[in-house]
Amino acid sequence: MRSDLCVVHWEGEELEIAPGVTLVRVGGHFAGSTVLHWRDGASGRGSLHTGDSIYVVADKSWVSFMYSYPNLIPLAPEAVRRIVLSLKGFEFERIYGAWWDSVVGSDAKRVLGASAERYIAAIKGEAPAP
Repeated sequence: MRSDLCVVHWEGEELEIAPGVTLVRVGGHFAGSTVLHWRDGASGRGSLHTGDSIYVVADKSWVSFMYSYPNLIPLAPEAVRRIVLSLKGFEFERIYGAWWDSVVGSDAKRVLGASAERYIAAIKGEAPAP
């Protein structure tokens, strides 16, 4: 990694980088995987900007999780639980994913929880909710 004055290394689970703008280390497909929570996003209801740490799928009412996207290796249930737990204290109405149209437009915190439950059930070989 190139050093630069613009690159700031940080430790811990959360870092507020501006008032109401917080980096949250959620882990997942790599240990330092981080999302950005914007408290005033979504017209003051909060937004989560996830890249591919939490992946907005084609049916925008769900998200998913992967250890390796190029190799389609799923993420372990414990890691998915950690992601959800790391975001418990944050309110968000919307999730913006890695790509232009990857947006969960409303009720995103519920979508995250329901998606995690469905994902973990499927990984365990149980019948997931539709």
